[in-house]
Amino acid sequence: QVQLVESGGGLVQAGGSLRLSCAASGLAFSSYTMGWFRQAPGKDREFVASASKTGTTAYADSVKGRFTISRDGAKNTVYLQMNSLKPEDTAVYYCAVQNYWGQGTQVTVSS
Repeated sequence: QVQLVESGGGLVQAGGSLRLSCAASGLAFSSYTMGWFRQAPGKDREFVASASKTGTTAYADSVKGRFTISRDGAKNTVYLQMNSLKPEDTAVYYCAVQNYWGQGTQVTVSS
């Protein structure tokens, strides 16, 4: 079955950086668009970034210029490099493909 396992979350000060990883198994990784979403307390889950099988990327306006999504087909892993983090980036970050979701990883940005 499809499994998505996120890692790399943590506590960081505003202006700092984190890199999230999502290791995928049980699917033909190179055939699918991979995405990152996030959910802050009391808010709906929202789109953050995606990377298509051809390498086309898309970002939410709120993270453009600060976050970078990338994928490594050899490792079946998608990454989210997050720079210049802000307190409003605090959320649980989820990796997703098709109808499958990871368990999420907490990112907390202190002011």
